Amino acid sequence: MPYPPFVAGRAVLADAEMLIRGFGAGAEDEAAMRADRSRDVGNHLHFCHWRQIERLVAWLAADRAIGTIH
Repeated sequence: MPYPPFVAGRAVLADAEMLIRGFGAGAEDEAAMRADRSRDVGNHLHFCHWRQIERLVAWLAADRAIGTIH
């Protein structure tokens, strides 16, 4: 993951924080399940929202710096 994920707004950050606090290391998996569920019911907006969160949680959980370090 060479670049930080796209963050569409404050709601993405709030939901990512909620998942991390509630699911810990399983937050990325929970976001993926929510995205899949949204896709299955045809809700493409929520699908995109939860995929963004999945990528954000993975980026935040990385054990090394990603991207340019100043």
